[in-house]
Formats: sequence, C-alpha cells, structure tokens
Amino acid sequence: LLEDAAFALELVEFEASDSSSSSSSSNSSTSAAAEAGPDELSTLLAQARQLLQQLAAALDKWELRVLLSGAYDESGAVLSITAGAGGVDAMDWAEMLERMYIRWAADRGYNTTVAERTAGEEAGLKGVELTIRGRWAYGYLKGERGTHRLVRSSPFNAKGLRQTSFAGVEVLPLLESASSSGKAELTIPDKDLEVSFMRSGGKGGQNVNKVETGVRLLHIPTGISVKATEQRTQMQNRTIAMDKLIAKLLVILEDQQAAKLADIRGDAVKAEWGQQIRNYVFHPYKLVKDTRTGYETSDVTSVLDGGLDDFITAYLRSKGKEESLSKVNAPIS
Repeated sequence: LLEDAAFALELVEFEASDSSSSSSSSNSSTSAAAEAGPDELSTLLAQARQLLQQLAAALDKWELRVLLSGAYDESGAVLSITAGAGGVDAMDWAEMLERMYIRWAADRGYNTTVAERTAGEEAGLKGVELTIRGRWAYGYLKGERGTHRLVRSSPFNAKGLRQTSFAGVEVLPLLESASSSGKAELTIPDKDLEVSFMRSGGKGGQNVNKVETGVRLLHIPTGISVKATEQRTQMQNRTIAMDKLIAKLLVILEDQQAAKLADIRGDAVKAEWGQQIRNYVFHPYKLVKDTRTGYETSDVTSVLDGGLDDFITAYLRSKGKEESLSKVNAPIS
C-alpha cells in the first residue's frame, strides 16, 4: 500500500512537470496539476512524501513490537563473546565484536556494563560478558546468538595473508533477581547443582583476589556451567550465578520446546567453520551477509560501528514468517 502511494505521488509529480512544460494556451484541465500552481503543488508533494515516510517508520516500529512477543523479549540482555578458531586474529575479532555491540547499545540509549573480561595474550580478548540493561534489549539481540566469521588480511601476519577467524556470541535474557521474584517459572533442585568457589578477578575491595567470593554453579543434568565474580560476597555472586543459570535453561527450553530438564543437552555455540550465522568479509571484497536471512551490505565499517538494526529487523521478520507458516501448517487437533 505504501509503495502504491509512493508511485502515485511520482505519477502526479510527473504529470505536473509535463503540464508546466506544455503550451499555456491549452484548455482547462481537471487534473490537480492544472488547478494548482507549480510552487503550491511542489509543497503539497513534499508534505505528502514526508507523511508517507513517517507512516512507514511507524508501521515498521509497530511490526517489530508485534514480532517481539517472546516471554522475555522485553528484558535486558546478557551477551557473551568468546574467541574461537583463528588464534590471535580470533581474539582481536572478539574485541571488535565487543566494540560493535557496545556501540549498538549506546545508540539505543541502553546501559552496558562489563561483568567479566579475559584479555588475550597478544591482542584482543579470549572472552567477555556484557550486561545490557534496557527495554527490549534481549528481544533485539537474541538473533545475534551464533558464530560470527571474519575474513580479512591479518594485521598479525608479516605477509599480510588472508585469515579467517571465528567468535561465538551467546545471548541470554537478563533475569535480575529472577530466583527470588518468581518471574522465571523454573525451579532447580539443590541436588541438581554442584557449587564451587573461586577467587574473584579484577579490581575491587579487600576481599577480591584474597577470599573465594566468586561462585561457579554446575547444573548436573545438562552439564551447563555458569560463574559470577563481580560482587564482593559469595551470597551476592551466588544469586547472580543462579539468575544466569535459569536464563540459560529457559532459552534452551524455548529453543527445543522441551518439558523436562533431563531432555536438554549442550546446545552450545561452536565458533568454528560451517557454523556461522553471519560473515564479515574485508578481503578480497567488502561484504557483511547474514546466512539465515540473506540480508547483506557492503558497508562493513558502518556495521562494526554498531549499525546492526537492518540485520536485526531482517532476522525478526524472517522468524515471524517461519512462526506464521508453522501455525498455518500445524495439524488441526
């Protein structure tokens, strides 16, 4: 409908220009182009185009809100990046992705904190966990989960040879105090948990690096492990770790539509060849392409500066179509 309206405006504009170039001695015309002066018509057309653009933007926003219908889409997000195959280049690539997501979050007005970060030996980072607070953060970012592949001339290779690197991205809903608020309807029995303690890393008070305040939780039935080291006490870190574990299990339950925890296994992101959801190519040409939706752009720099909205929108629309088709094709009970 919007495309038809835009075409109609172009047609009126063409008729107006054609009318103004024709002989002034022609008889009266019933078209709007003849009734209105050139300046007045040009103003009306500009206003109509502006209204169409505003309507298109409003419809896009409404469509995204409809697509963000998951149980935890409105929550904040916990985004983890892990360097995969590729050595030093992969660690540098992980840091580039960290910068990309931080910039994307900043552009949306979200608050981002680094919960945990492990630097690489020569460059980049081995892994990082970002906490992104803001409405709909998880809904927008959940499609970023998977392996991201970089192809470029390596700055760490003396010969500048082309290097392929991988990094894995995991996204979980931010369920702050979910274990105590009851927001997440999932109870984990104590017998299914293995708890261990460690010294927290990084800067902090007198307990950090001296007392084992960090907490690691292992969910025995699934083998899923999480840890929390950012707070000063074991109790605080255990609460955070439990929220992370619940979030992981809920995401897996959603993905696999499993009813029992005993049916859940692994489902971890493999940062290696053949697993990528998106390719970022710097050499021999410039291209960023999502392997799931087919959406692509040659503006690699803009994407790495946080310009992810088109990729996010394409993914959400693709998932929306899949869900609609699955409902249509579902057997009638």
